[in-house]
Amino acid sequence: MTPRVKAILPCAPSSLTIDWADGGRSTADLTGWIATGGEMLNPLRSADIWNTATVTDYGASVEWNGEDLAIDAYHLYQIAEDQRDFYVDDLRKWQEDIGLSNNEAADFLGVTLRTWNNYRAGAPVSHAVKMLLRATQRDPLLLHAHFRPRRPGRPRHAA
Repeated sequence: MTPRVKAILPCAPSSLTIDWADGGRSTADLTGWIATGGEMLNPLRSADIWNTATVTDYGASVEWNGEDLAIDAYHLYQIAEDQRDFYVDDLRKWQEDIGLSNNEAADFLGVTLRTWNNYRAGAPVSHAVKMLLRATQRDPLLLHAHFRPRRPGRPRHAA
Protein backbone atom coordinates (compact mmCIF):
# COMPACT_ATOMS: atom_id res chain seq x y z
CA MET A 1 0.00 0.00 0.00
CA THR A 2 1.26 3.49 -0.83
CA PRO A 3 1.90 5.54 2.30
CA ARG A 4 -0.08 8.75 2.76
CA VAL A 5 0.98 11.78 4.75
CA LYS A 6 -1.62 13.16 7.13
CA ALA A 7 0.38 16.06 8.58
CA ILE A 8 3.97 17.30 8.76
CA LEU A 9 6.00 19.53 10.99
CA PRO A 10 9.14 21.03 9.43
CA CYS A 11 12.07 21.08 11.87
CA ALA A 12 15.18 23.13 11.13
CA PRO A 13 17.44 22.68 9.38
CA SER A 14 16.15 19.82 7.17
CA SER A 15 13.96 17.35 9.06
CA LEU A 16 10.26 16.62 8.89
CA THR A 17 8.14 15.02 11.58
CA ILE A 18 5.50 13.08 9.67
CA ASP A 19 2.12 11.85 10.84
CA TRP A 20 1.05 9.09 8.48
CA ALA A 21 -2.55 8.41 7.51
CA ASP A 22 -2.29 4.93 9.07
CA GLY A 23 -1.64 6.50 12.50
CA GLY A 24 2.12 6.08 12.55
CA ARG A 25 4.62 8.86 13.16
CA SER A 26 8.21 9.15 12.01
CA THR A 27 10.95 11.65 11.41
CA ALA A 28 12.93 12.02 8.19
CA ASP A 29 16.16 13.97 7.97
CA LEU A 30 16.35 15.09 4.33
CA THR A 31 19.89 16.52 4.53
CA GLY A 32 21.28 13.84 2.20
CA TRP A 33 18.41 14.19 -0.28
CA ILE A 34 18.91 17.94 -0.45
CA ALA A 35 22.71 17.65 -0.68
CA THR A 36 22.55 15.21 -3.60
CA GLY A 37 19.63 16.91 -5.37
CA GLY A 38 21.74 19.46 -7.16
CA GLU A 39 20.77 23.04 -7.86
CA MET A 40 17.09 22.21 -8.00
CA LEU A 41 16.91 21.47 -4.25
CA ASN A 42 19.26 24.26 -3.11
CA PRO A 43 16.34 26.54 -2.11
CA LEU A 44 15.46 24.02 0.63
CA ARG A 45 18.62 25.08 2.48
CA SER A 46 16.79 28.30 3.35
CA ALA A 47 14.82 28.12 6.61
CA ASP A 48 12.22 30.46 5.08
CA ILE A 49 11.55 27.99 2.25
CA TRP A 50 11.94 24.88 4.46
CA ASN A 51 9.22 26.06 6.82
CA THR A 52 6.68 26.36 3.97
CA ALA A 53 6.36 22.56 3.71
CA THR A 54 2.76 21.43 3.20
CA VAL A 55 0.99 18.16 2.52
CA THR A 56 -0.39 18.01 -1.04
CA ASP A 57 -2.11 15.63 -3.43
CA TYR A 58 -4.27 14.16 -0.66
CA GLY A 59 -1.19 13.02 1.25
CA ALA A 60 0.73 11.68 -1.73
CA SER A 61 3.47 14.31 -1.47
CA VAL A 62 5.00 17.17 0.46
CA GLU A 63 5.71 20.43 -1.34
CA TRP A 64 7.53 23.65 -0.53
CA ASN A 65 6.98 27.16 -1.88
CA GLY A 66 9.38 27.63 -4.70
CA GLU A 67 10.09 26.16 -8.07
CA ASP A 68 8.61 22.66 -8.14
CA LEU A 69 10.06 21.60 -4.78
CA ALA A 70 8.44 18.32 -3.68
CA ILE A 71 9.02 14.80 -2.45
CA ASP A 72 6.52 11.99 -2.86
CA ALA A 73 5.18 10.13 0.17
CA TYR A 74 6.69 6.79 -0.89
CA HIS A 75 10.25 8.13 -0.96
CA LEU A 76 9.70 10.15 2.19
CA TYR A 77 8.51 6.97 3.91
CA GLN A 78 11.53 5.00 2.65
CA ILE A 79 13.96 7.63 3.92
CA ALA A 80 12.25 7.71 7.33
CA GLU A 81 12.26 3.90 7.54
CA ASP A 82 15.93 3.68 6.56
CA GLN A 83 16.80 6.20 9.26
CA ARG A 84 14.76 4.43 11.94
CA ASP A 85 16.91 2.56 14.42
CA PHE A 86 17.40 -1.16 13.89
CA TYR A 87 16.59 -2.82 17.21
CA VAL A 88 17.51 -6.30 18.45
CA ASP A 89 14.02 -7.56 17.61
CA ASP A 90 14.41 -6.23 14.03
CA LEU A 91 17.77 -7.98 13.70
CA ARG A 92 16.42 -11.28 15.01
CA LYS A 93 13.36 -11.04 12.75
CA TRP A 94 15.62 -10.40 9.74
CA GLN A 95 17.63 -13.53 10.54
CA GLU A 96 14.55 -15.64 11.22
CA ASP A 97 12.74 -14.49 8.07
CA ILE A 98 15.72 -15.40 5.91
CA GLY A 99 16.56 -18.57 7.82
CA LEU A 100 20.28 -18.01 8.33
CA SER A 101 22.37 -19.56 11.07
CA ASN A 102 24.43 -17.25 13.25
CA ASN A 103 27.57 -18.21 11.32
CA GLU A 104 25.88 -17.59 7.97
CA ALA A 105 24.55 -14.22 9.09
CA ALA A 106 28.03 -13.19 10.30
CA ASP A 107 29.62 -14.41 7.05
CA PHE A 108 27.09 -12.57 4.91
CA LEU A 109 27.56 -9.30 6.81
CA GLY A 110 31.36 -9.60 6.92
CA VAL A 111 31.54 -9.56 10.71
CA THR A 112 32.89 -12.10 13.17
CA LEU A 113 30.56 -14.57 14.85
CA ARG A 114 31.36 -12.84 18.13
CA THR A 115 30.25 -9.47 16.72
CA TRP A 116 27.04 -11.00 15.35
CA ASN A 117 26.29 -12.63 18.70
CA ASN A 118 26.94 -9.29 20.43
CA TYR A 119 24.42 -7.64 18.08
CA ARG A 120 21.89 -10.35 18.93
CA ALA A 121 22.52 -9.72 22.64
CA GLY A 122 21.75 -6.00 22.26
CA ALA A 123 25.09 -4.36 21.41
CA PRO A 124 24.80 -1.35 19.09
CA VAL A 125 24.69 -2.40 15.43
CA SER A 126 27.10 -0.58 13.13
CA HIS A 127 25.66 1.91 10.68
CA ALA A 128 26.96 -0.07 7.69
CA VAL A 129 25.37 -3.31 8.93
CA LYS A 130 22.02 -1.54 9.53
CA MET A 131 22.07 -0.22 5.95
CA LEU A 132 22.85 -3.68 4.56
CA LEU A 133 20.12 -5.37 6.60
CA ARG A 134 17.55 -2.82 5.42
CA ALA A 135 18.77 -3.08 1.83
CA THR A 136 18.32 -6.86 1.83
CA GLN A 137 14.81 -6.46 3.23
CA ARG A 138 13.93 -4.10 0.39
CA ASP A 139 15.79 -6.04 -2.32
CA PRO A 140 16.22 -9.78 -1.67
CA LEU A 141 18.39 -10.03 -4.79
CA LEU A 142 21.26 -8.59 -2.75
CA LEU A 143 21.06 -11.61 -0.49
CA HIS A 144 20.71 -13.98 -3.44
CA ALA A 145 23.78 -12.50 -5.11
CA HIS A 146 26.10 -12.49 -2.09
CA PHE A 147 24.98 -15.18 0.36
CA ARG A 148 27.04 -18.37 0.48
CA PRO A 149 25.53 -21.11 2.69
CA ARG A 150 27.78 -22.95 5.06
CA ARG A 151 28.31 -26.61 4.32
CA PRO A 152 27.19 -29.04 7.03
CA GLY A 153 29.84 -30.73 9.17
CA ARG A 154 33.10 -29.58 10.63
CA PRO A 155 35.33 -27.32 8.57
CA ARG A 156 38.45 -28.91 7.11
CA HIS A 157 41.74 -28.13 8.77
CA ALA A 158 44.11 -25.95 6.80
CA ALA A 159 46.96 -27.94 5.29
